[in-house]
Amino acid sequence: MRQDKTPEQTPRQAPEQAPVVIVGGGLSGLSAAVFLAFHGVRATLLERHPDTSTHPKARAINPRTMELYRAVGIEERVRAGRSPISGNTDLVHVETLVGDERVRMPHASPEDIRRISPTQWTLIDQNQLEPILRARAVEEGVDVRFHTRVDAVAEDADGVLLRTTDLGTGERGELRASYVVAADGSRSPVREMLSIGAHGRGTLTHLVSFFFEADLEAALRGRKIIAAYVNNPEVRGTIIPIDNDRRWVINVSFFPERGQSADDFTGERCVELVRAAVGDPDLPLKPESVDMPAWDISARVADAFATRRIFVAGDAAHVMPPTGAFGASTGIQDAYNLAWKLALVLAGTAGPGLLASYAAERAPVAEETVRQAMLRFAVREGKRFGEVADQLLDETTMTFGYCYQAGAFVAESGAPGALIEDPEAPTGRPGARAPHVPLDGERGPLSTLDLFGRGFVLLADSAADRWAELADQAAAELGLTLTAHTIGPDAALRDREGRFRQRYGLPAGGAVLVRPDGFVCWRSATDGTDAAGDEITAALRHVLARD
Repeated sequence: MRQDKTPEQTPRQAPEQAPVVIVGGGLSGLSAAVFLAFHGVRATLLERHPDTSTHPKARAINPRTMELYRAVGIEERVRAGRSPISGNTDLVHVETLVGDERVRMPHASPEDIRRISPTQWTLIDQNQLEPILRARAVEEGVDVRFHTRVDAVAEDADGVLLRTTDLGTGERGELRASYVVAADGSRSPVREMLSIGAHGRGTLTHLVSFFFEADLEAALRGRKIIAAYVNNPEVRGTIIPIDNDRRWVINVSFFPERGQSADDFTGERCVELVRAAVGDPDLPLKPESVDMPAWDISARVADAFATRRIFVAGDAAHVMPPTGAFGASTGIQDAYNLAWKLALVLAGTAGPGLLASYAAERAPVAEETVRQAMLRFAVREGKRFGEVADQLLDETTMTFGYCYQAGAFVAESGAPGALIEDPEAPTGRPGARAPHVPLDGERGPLSTLDLFGRGFVLLADSAADRWAELADQAAAELGLTLTAHTIGPDAALRDREGRFRQRYGLPAGGAVLVRPDGFVCWRSATDGTDAAGDEITAALRHVLARD
């Protein structure tokens, strides 16, 4: 008689295979999927929630991040989804909205940014941006699976095994990936599974959020606020416009150590708090929702950004106060830094050692960004602006001026460069963002930044004419994409303002090598001699961990 096999005897189905699995379908995870697809890697994305965010959450994408979206061809799509408050400019600290301002945070004008970048700030709510990124990822062939939980990860020398549960059906499954990107939020389950801790101040304040309708025209007095930070004896919180008309959200702090809890926020109490924040005890208003879950503002950085094959990104790697609007953009930039590296390693063009540069480059940037957000948060909590002003870096410097001090580039002799430089006076040194220079090409105006994205790029001063030949030799030897462009007053790419050499720190006839993510990785001190051809090859070998 045939005996049925027990479950233990039944052969297990082989796990599904994916080159990269992204855990987390927020802004960082969805951006990682788009960036990897741009580089030819069709990842699998797993997100435990059933759909994208329904809450505005992050509301601003900085110009550096818009440069990344521009590079992968979705800048205009993102701009088309911008928020009704996209024309607002004011970040104010007040005791009440009707009262005097304590501080108005400085901000860069569009003209200021135009000297540094071909893009601008884009005010778009997270619940509008996530569907745009999800749609693009699906268009590009990414396997996007929402309502799927990762239950376990097991890493070995050859890859990572993930055990999953479909939360809609209860079905369990397994996925095997060469690499994993953990972008699963500030309480990252994957980071916890890896026993990666975090350091920093931790939880700074607990909050509840609720929406309301009210006419605040008189209280605003013509101001177009992005946010008003309120601090008075009755309420500490933030008033944020939703439709720039009558719909608002207020985030209010509460203090468990004083016996307070989210349950205290009844409808009546919420009305009292809005009136106290506005400074009008008789303000007519209509609460829309008073039952949203509590959340917190925290400041933490992961103790490690990577294991052998798992990389922590976005809020899983660093969480910071929203003051400064740094959080979402920093996470998206993590993903951009990592995507081209994973693509080249998976293709066999780069050695696995290239991936070690992810943590070396991104962790110091995260530390400084959290510090800057904390300084701004201190003002929100009541500290005088003058007490932090000498440590505070302006938003434009933080957006464009951070540099890598160690990583996938050929450092120049001498001490490591500073972590931050003035983007108005860029150095063009290896480890820094390649500066924006306006050019005129055969198809019209463009930026040097429009030349970067898919592969390595060599930009050469037109005073020497052998750089293209030398770049072709290096590309052929190493089997990679390397595109050379000559820039000058009479070149195919005309230096409209005559600033190319100055902004890149080049001698006459010099050249600079730029990575796919738009960071300089080598700079010549010569004018295109045969020796310089060897330097290009040696530089690329070093960057690609092939030396």
